[in-house]
Amino acid sequence: MLVYSENIAGILNQITAVFTRRQVNIESLNVSASSIPGVHKYTITAWSDEDQIVKITKQIEKKIDVIKASFYTDEQLFIREVGLYKLSTPIVLDNPEISKIIRGAGANIMEVNPTYVAVMLGGMTEDITGLYRALNKYECVLQYTRSGRVALTRSTVEQVTDFLEKQEKKALGNL
Repeated sequence: MLVYSENIAGILNQITAVFTRRQVNIESLNVSASSIPGVHKYTITAWSDEDQIVKITKQIEKKIDVIKASFYTDEQLFIREVGLYKLSTPIVLDNPEISKIIRGAGANIMEVNPTYVAVMLGGMTEDITGLYRALNKYECVLQYTRSGRVALTRSTVEQVTDFLEKQEKKALGNL
């Protein structure tokens, strides 16, 4: 789900409350500025049936500070996550197979010091968790975290842009 709103305190709480009332768990949540000045974009991942998600989307759109809410399937979006891994340097140095796994996954080594090796991988959820599972077999993972999804629609125009243009024309017509 992609939700657009003004940057108003408390709107995140209002949005997540809709999921809570419907007993749908949010798998990942990312909030950031959008390409439109003053508008924030929420990328929300939740697994449910289409009927439930449609109801949640409509309830979110009713919130005063929400500009637009839309739901999408994975096929309708470009999706990426980032995984960060802190690995034990002594274990990595003792086992060359670990370096092969990192390179094979297309991950980037960000820092190496005597204590740890910091690694970053961007990709799909399966890529991020797959690298974690592969590295964890060597008991070298000191820390691991994964970002929420970030997403762009495959459409040539963002729906919120069309919506805002229509609203602006309506407002100008009422003057």
